[in-house]
Amino acid sequence: MFLNRSRQRNGPRSGETPNLPGIVPDSGAGTEHMGRLANVTVIDWDVAVNTGIRLVRPGPQVGLSDARQAVVQLRELSSVAAGHVRDFTKMNPLEPAGPAVIVDRPGWIRANVDGFRVVLEPVLEQMGAERLTNGPAGNLAGVVGSRITGVQLGAVLAYLAGKVLGQYELFLPPDPDGNLPTGRLTLVAPNIVNTERELDVDPRDFRLWVCLHEETHRMQFTATPWLREYVQELMQELLLSSEMDAALFIDRLRAAGEAVAGAVRGDGDGGGLLAAFQSEEQRQIMDRVTAVMSLAEGHGDYVMDAVGPDVVPSVEKIRGRFQKRREATNPLDRIMRQLLGMELKMKQYEEGAAFVRAVVAEVGMAEFNKVWSSRETLPTLAEIRDPHAWVDRVVRPAAITE
Repeated sequence: MFLNRSRQRNGPRSGETPNLPGIVPDSGAGTEHMGRLANVTVIDWDVAVNTGIRLVRPGPQVGLSDARQAVVQLRELSSVAAGHVRDFTKMNPLEPAGPAVIVDRPGWIRANVDGFRVVLEPVLEQMGAERLTNGPAGNLAGVVGSRITGVQLGAVLAYLAGKVLGQYELFLPPDPDGNLPTGRLTLVAPNIVNTERELDVDPRDFRLWVCLHEETHRMQFTATPWLREYVQELMQELLLSSEMDAALFIDRLRAAGEAVAGAVRGDGDGGGLLAAFQSEEQRQIMDRVTAVMSLAEGHGDYVMDAVGPDVVPSVEKIRGRFQKRREATNPLDRIMRQLLGMELKMKQYEEGAAFVRAVVAEVGMAEFNKVWSSRETLPTLAEIRDPHAWVDRVVRPAAITE
């Protein structure tokens, strides 16, 4: 079994592997309480981490030699994939990209709690002490308690930690000199191994295929330095737009209950908690978030499949089985996906990839890459669903002036 940090204090259990080369080690330090302002702790980060690690399911049983080989190969393939992505997309990173960081499930939970802290701390500061203690955020925190909030966050991350294959971490804590890293590519080794086994596909081909998608995300943000700040601003704007009194909160909670019931019946609208807790202002911001994330996810899916046939011999088999796996969920997974907005993410893959395919087919890769020029050249949500409209707005005016 891949390293489970939550058990390392007493050594690995029988059948588990000890610390493996290439997997980020646990520092052993507790997570600081950064969700604190004016003596109000909104989220207990330690509780979130500990709850997530306690609840996360163990990874697949893997022998020591196979586990080490998987870690080494994933690191190597991430570098191989970076070259393929660069050659295919014609994008150039503005900083060197080393191999991906390989983590286990507890490591993914810790990294994502750190990411939540980076995003939320500036928001809490902007809200100010008065809004936290007297406003809806403070009232809500006072009702559920910071520890309960930490438990809720940890439980959600424990569920997701068993699903995520990899991610480009945008929001990292500053380094010792106070500088904010651009980002970090992370691959969750136990989940990749577990998925390739479930799909019964060639391990090397599948690992390279996953790396192609995740390296595309790294290219998007390292070749487009303004994009990270834009996404962070959108997230903070979305959070700061919340003005919710107790009565409205109860109404939204009832709506969320209806979303749960709809998910159980199988007739929900896909919005889940995200839709239930959005005001009209938040929905408008969410449309911008959805547009940029659809572009990013769709671009990743497009590149991994377009590059795939040349470098991943079994790509058609992998894509077919992976797509069936996405669609075939048990009732509990269906409920969780709807509540956590994962159904929306699946739709982002589909709509975003369709947008990229349509634009590249119409004007070519070089013209498509104008999408990364500025905030103004990003597609709107309406343009994601009507690629020709984006071409008319961004590509053709430039062609006329030339």
